[in-house]
Amino acid sequence: MTPLVLVMGVSGAGKSTIGSLLAARLGVPFADADAFHPAANVAKMSRGEPLTDADRWPWLDAIGAWLDRQAASGEGGVATSSALKHVYRDRLLAPRPAVRLVHLSGDPALIGARQAARPDHFMPPSLMASQFATLEAPAPEERAIILSVAPSPEAIVAAALEALAVG
Repeated sequence: MTPLVLVMGVSGAGKSTIGSLLAARLGVPFADADAFHPAANVAKMSRGEPLTDADRWPWLDAIGAWLDRQAASGEGGVATSSALKHVYRDRLLAPRPAVRLVHLSGDPALIGARQAARPDHFMPPSLMASQFATLEAPAPEERAIILSVAPSPEAIVAAALEALAVG
């Protein structure tokens, strides 16, 4: 079966970097969650305002629809999403049991420094605290592959590939 993977974590954890590298290594398409945000969400985050659950539902549904298309095509794929709350992951994963979850986890100071180094990104570092406050660690039943963001991107991808092959 061609893999379907959802890479999750707070803003600045490296979802786009790791997701695109992982997709390339797996030979499957990649979809960055940022591309699924409606313009209103991007504008809100650009102003430093956290999104509400109501803001997130259409965004999560668009990511889920992409995963569904990839599953139906047999191509597989890697998508990203912060997916910070259990309820968000339930919306993305419950109807899609074949999707494997990779959680990029790390120290807030390290992730904050990386986020601050991205001056052109719409998510300002001022929202970092709200990201960590919202984050609900994956529960055991979510079968998440939890990877530290401290190693190099290549080492993180290697660890993800190893875990995906085992699980």
